Amino acid sequence: MPSQPSNFIINTIAFLCGLLFAIGLTISQMVNPNKVLNFLDLFGTFDASLALVMVGALTVFCAVYWLIIKRRQKPIITDEFSVSNKTKIDQRLIIGSAIFGIGWGISGICPGPALANIISGHDKILAFILMMLVGVLLSKKVKQY
Repeated sequence: MPSQPSNFIINTIAFLCGLLFAIGLTISQMVNPNKVLNFLDLFGTFDASLALVMVGALTVFCAVYWLIIKRRQKPIITDEFSVSNKTKIDQRLIIGSAIFGIGWGISGICPGPALANIISGHDKILAFILMMLVGVLLSKKVKQY
């Protein structure tokens, strides 16, 4: 049985993956709230360029998933994949998704781009991240009941 890599190695790889994700979000301009809001404004200043980003991301993911991930019994550096086993669409999922979508539509920011934008120090981004943390804490409290 292979030994588990150290937390340092796992955290370093996680950081590098996050950094690569942040670079991709920045290059595609998904960190720009106005770009996202224009994409969501179907009957106003609609900008379809983010659809190309999404299609590109899905194309890469599907290829990697079908050619590599699906064929493996386990990941390269840990003993098991960390994939949710939930398959049921329930009230919590629908309510959470609706809140997420409404927040994204109002602000033009979602968690990934917000974290990629954190070094900008903009008030709007920092307020978003603060409210996101409040939302995480509230959801944990609600989950207890």
